[in-house]
Amino acid sequence: MAGEPSPPRRSKLGLLLRVGIFAFLAVAALFLSSALMAPVAGYVAASVLSTFAAAAFANAVALRIYERGRLADIGLGWNSASSRNLALGMSGGLGAALLVLGLPLLFGLAEFRRDPAVEPTWGGMFFLTVLLLFGAIGEEMLFRGYGFQVFVVTTGRYAAILPTSVLFAAAHSSNENVVPLGLLNTFLWGVLLCLAFLRSGDLWLPIGLHYGWNVALPFFGVNLSGFRMGVTGYALEWKTGALWSGGDYGPEGGLLTTLVLVVLFYFLAKAPVERQEAFLLRGSGEE
Repeated sequence: MAGEPSPPRRSKLGLLLRVGIFAFLAVAALFLSSALMAPVAGYVAASVLSTFAAAAFANAVALRIYERGRLADIGLGWNSASSRNLALGMSGGLGAALLVLGLPLLFGLAEFRRDPAVEPTWGGMFFLTVLLLFGAIGEEMLFRGYGFQVFVVTTGRYAAILPTSVLFAAAHSSNENVVPLGLLNTFLWGVLLCLAFLRSGDLWLPIGLHYGWNVALPFFGVNLSGFRMGVTGYALEWKTGALWSGGDYGPEGGLLTTLVLVVLFYFLAKAPVERQEAFLLRGSGEE
């Protein structure tokens, strides 16, 4: 029908070229947006917002040029299934954070202490909540959006997951206080989020998982991927070693997160996800 976006073409060389163009657009936009935002925003806010802006730009341009599509065609269309998948994802991410942080509290392996350096405000809490939502959406568009989905069409789903997840971990390798186990856990998170997209056919399930986890950690008073985001005026003080707590990198650098990720993989396999049609995978045999 006239006016509808055309389905993806099948030339493997062409598809690989599209992945390369998408990556170039994303990196160029990320450098530019970071340079523009850094002088007017804090480091964390500039990093989050520049990633979101670059991912949205690269996805929108690539979709428009090659597929005559819209940004929604990477799995951002909104309907009742989208809202259900988002809620499922958030429940999984929040539940995982509660296991990693709640169990040590329950068994006396950690406790809250007052952080005198932080003066909590409702405005600050709201800002962080919204900022982390933009962060989750931006990273999912960047790592599970157009480039990943075209890669799936080119190589098959499982061959696409490994390099994408390695890149996802590598993108966190320059974070403050990073540790090897933190990079391994981030790689496993990347695999989980790729599988979440392939299971649901939309980005809302991985966005929910990503956001639920990310938003819970600062409110428990722990570092998120090496970054301190004091917001409640309390910090979680561990009574175990860094191997379990993740040390200054935060829980993502600890063995507890590794173990809970196994639970999350099981959750993803059994959750009542509502399957949607992934436009870029249409007719590829990867639906």
